Parts: sequence; C-alpha cells; structure tokens
Amino acid sequence: MNQRGCCSGRLLICVLAGALTPASADDTGEALRRIKEVSRVSGWVALWDFVSRDPSDGKFTAHVASGESHDFRLDAVNYVREYWGQGREATYADFPLLGRGPFGQAVQFRNEADPDFRPVLLAPRARIHDSGLDAKGPGRSVSMVVWLVRHGGNHAIAGIWHEGTDLKHLPHQPSRVEPGMRQYALFAGLAANNGASAAHVSENGRSSFGDQYARNLSVTPDLIPTAPPSATGSELDHAWSVVGFSYDNRRRTVTSYLNGKALDHWVESPQNHPFYQWPAKAWLQAQLRKQPGVQEGEDAGFPEDQFYEAPEKRPLKRTLLSDEADLRIELHEFEFTRVRVSYAKRKGKAGPAPSRRELAALRVNPFWFGHDLYSPPAAAGGPFTIGRVIHSGRSVGFTGYIGGVAVFSKALSDAEMLRLSRVAMRRVGGQWVPAPISTP
Repeated sequence: MNQRGCCSGRLLICVLAGALTPASADDTGEALRRIKEVSRVSGWVALWDFVSRDPSDGKFTAHVASGESHDFRLDAVNYVREYWGQGREATYADFPLLGRGPFGQAVQFRNEADPDFRPVLLAPRARIHDSGLDAKGPGRSVSMVVWLVRHGGNHAIAGIWHEGTDLKHLPHQPSRVEPGMRQYALFAGLAANNGASAAHVSENGRSSFGDQYARNLSVTPDLIPTAPPSATGSELDHAWSVVGFSYDNRRRTVTSYLNGKALDHWVESPQNHPFYQWPAKAWLQAQLRKQPGVQEGEDAGFPEDQFYEAPEKRPLKRTLLSDEADLRIELHEFEFTRVRVSYAKRKGKAGPAPSRRELAALRVNPFWFGHDLYSPPAAAGGPFTIGRVIHSGRSVGFTGYIGGVAVFSKALSDAEMLRLSRVAMRRVGGQWVPAPISTP
C-alpha cells in the first residue's frame, strides 16, 4: 500500500485487522480475479470495493493504477452539518455493511428520517485535485461504473458533483455558501426518467440552458430494478445492477449504461418534458438568434454559450408529413434531433428555405454535449462523493447498497462497458446473473 492510503501496483486487499469476517479461499481468489479484471480495462484509474481499508484509520480506500499517488480514502461526512451547521456528525457506523457484494462487500445508504442528517462518503477536493479522478478541460474524457442494489430514490450515486449551496429561494439558508462545482456524476434518473441510469456533465460547474440547475444529462429508457430494504439475503443477491456512463470529449457525447447496455433513447416534444424542456428552450433560442432582428419569443439576453446546437448540417432522413396547397411539412432527422420543417409555397411550389423549424424530438441517450468538462482551480473544485452529493435541496436521494465504484480516464466502448458489467456475474442457462461473494 502506498503512503497515501491507496492500494496500488499488485492490487493488494488492505483491511483493518480483525474488522472483517473471513470468507472461503474461493471467494478470496474470486475477489482478486474480479479486481484484476477491472484493472485490465484501458484507462483504469481507481476502484473502491469497500473491502480495502487503510490500516492506519480503517477508512475505505481504493485500488489504483500504477503511478497514481493521490489519497483516495473516503471520509464519512454529514454535509448538512458541514454547510448548515445542523445535525450530528457522521461516522462509518452510519453506513451498514452487507457482508457480501460484487467484490465481497457493500455499504448501505439509508432513507434517513432526520432532515438534518445526510451522510455521504467523500474524498475531499484537496486530496483528488489533478488526480486521475479529476477529469476536466480540453481533450479529457471519463467513464464510471457502479455496482449497486437500488432501494429507491432518483438522485446522485457517485462523482464530482457539488451542486452548490447558494440558491436563495430555499427555506434553509446555509452558513457556508459555495457555488456549484460540478464536473461529472452518475444519477438514478432524476426527473429525466425516475429510476433510470443517468449521467450528468457540466462545462461551468453551475447551471445550464437558462435554468438554475445543470441540465446536460444522458439517461437510459430502462429503469434500474429495485429491492426493498427488507429484502432477504437471497433476494439481494439477485438484485445487483451495474450502472455506468462514458463521456467522449472527441465525439462530444455522454452515454448512460444499464447492465452493460446503452439503449437508444429519444424524448418526443421535449419542450413539454419536466427535464428536457431546458435544452429544448436553448435549441429554440439558438434558432431565433440566427435570424435577423429580434424574433417573437426570442430572449435577447440568453447567453450564446448556453445554446443547444447539436450538428444539423444534413438530415440523415427526411419524411414527408403533409403537403398542402400553400405549405409543405417534413420531419428531418439528425443524429441528436428531429426537426419539423415547414416550407411555404408560392404558386404550388415550396421555397428552398424553411419558413419554420420546430424541435420534434431530442436524443437523450447518447446526449450531445458540446463542451469540455469544467476545469476548476483547487480552491473551487468539488469532492468526489459516493451515495450522495452536496446540494441545497437536502433530499434523501438514492437509497440502497453500493458495492463497487470504478473510474476510467477515457471514453469506454460498448464492448468494454459490457465486459465490466459481467465482472461480478456468472452464466446460468445462457443468461448472465449476479454472483455476489462474501467478504475476503
């Protein structure tokens, strides 16, 4: 183990002596095999398996790639106490251990009844700045995979996503006010698709598309299965899922995965959607700004760097919707948008330029993101958190077990994501099923 509390090089499993229940030699060997399998994926940075601990203080630490020297130990923090000065301190006792998991262990994030208690596991910014976790700026891509059992909730799972405590309209005003410090994170769907696998990315750490919140998000059409907190051990064994995302800086896309698959997902009439109304609004403002003068519905103060302008040079497909005496309407499909295009007719002939363009559908998996990830200075960056993120809403968020978190410094391929999803599975009757093991 290196001096900063990370297991590296030979992928040692570091545990606090006597703290964990012994398991069979078969499970120990299988855990090492699974860790090695993750580490062999190109671009691997770190893996928290919730078995590895720093022997000096017992904190969870990560297996890391050779050459990574940053301290990835996880602190137990009640962020409400840190930012509002309310509630008790969090300790490791607030994260019950399952004793089984994809790599041998899992921690539980519970539906905390006390509104002043929101425990989170985090690696502070000072310990991760400029590390392999700190994906940011030009040319930098990032991917993440999380092994989990979901009880409920649609909020944050893991990532660098400090949402800020500077919103003014909320009833609880914090004593420690900080702006948003968002880079990337996995979520359980949010209002984009409650209970799905979703990936947030940010270019400025703060808000997007004219809203007060960040809105650049890919989301799967399928939902993460759930198991209640009262589930039996056998039921939990069958309830493991693998969520993940891949942000590709070169292709300008972020893609969400569930159990190794990234199903294509389009949202029809996005201007009416509770989440995707914001990129739809930004698309419309970009269209209006291109026309001479101020158009009806145009917001002259809308910032150009917040336009949604996915490539729309040449349609991949054109479909005739209607052809009347004075108007022809076509549906033009591009890689990330479907646009209803109207052509006014003169003497029965449609003109070359459209008289109207309307956003009919928005592709949200993958989601187009035309920016680099937010690149904060050390003093303005957020921590890497697991289970929750710091946010003004102080909601309970995701509840369930997390048994592994892996980060990669590249955009993983579909094949690599599928391979990772099967690291802790086995084939039964031609199907892949979860295969948790006991604590080594």
